[in-house]
Amino acid sequence: MTTQRIVRIVAGTFVLLSLALGAQGSPLFHSVNWLWFTAFVGANLLQSGFTRFCPLEFFLKKAGFKETCD
Repeated sequence: MTTQRIVRIVAGTFVLLSLALGAQGSPLFHSVNWLWFTAFVGANLLQSGFTRFCPLEFFLKKAGFKETCD
């Protein structure tokens, strides 16, 4: 599995989980403050689109995951 694919999976999981914990209509509702985490993930994805720097991808590369499917 490549770093780009792992980043997308983790980001999608974090967004869905934080929405489930932050949306008042959700059966998993905990606190509306979880929506700040959703905003953080979105902002990180936005900045990484412009700068091509993603902290998770940096750590995955250090851990030995492949960047592309070669």
